[in-house]
Amino acid sequence: MSTIESIPSADTVRATVTAYMAALESGSSTTIAALYADDATLEDPVGSEPKVGREAITTFYSALDGTSQKTELLAVKISGANAAFHFRVTTPMGGTTYEVEPIDVMTFDDRGRITSMRAFWSPADMRQL
Repeated sequence: MSTIESIPSADTVRATVTAYMAALESGSSTTIAALYADDATLEDPVGSEPKVGREAITTFYSALDGTSQKTELLAVKISGANAAFHFRVTTPMGGTTYEVEPIDVMTFDDRGRITSMRAFWSPADMRQL
């Protein structure tokens, strides 16, 4: 059960969302996973098997290692220890560039670490530019 003391400030949540966007651009699985709590869960996309724990989350993001993405935060809504945000990711792959606009829903601990992440998108949402 949350108490007022255990809820991160909106500024803390916003800072983590901003750091997450920058970490996605960096293409570093360890940088991204460092934003998560040790026992966090990740479901990306929603309906897939959840990844549990930082090691599994690092492995999930390892597909981005050495790549470069461009991210753009389109909207963020914060309510207590929760955030929902819509963003755009543009990724060059081979000779083609892809774009997708997921909506991520995250929960945060009192230190602003991500405790759960659910990404709403599907392969049908990907556009080739």
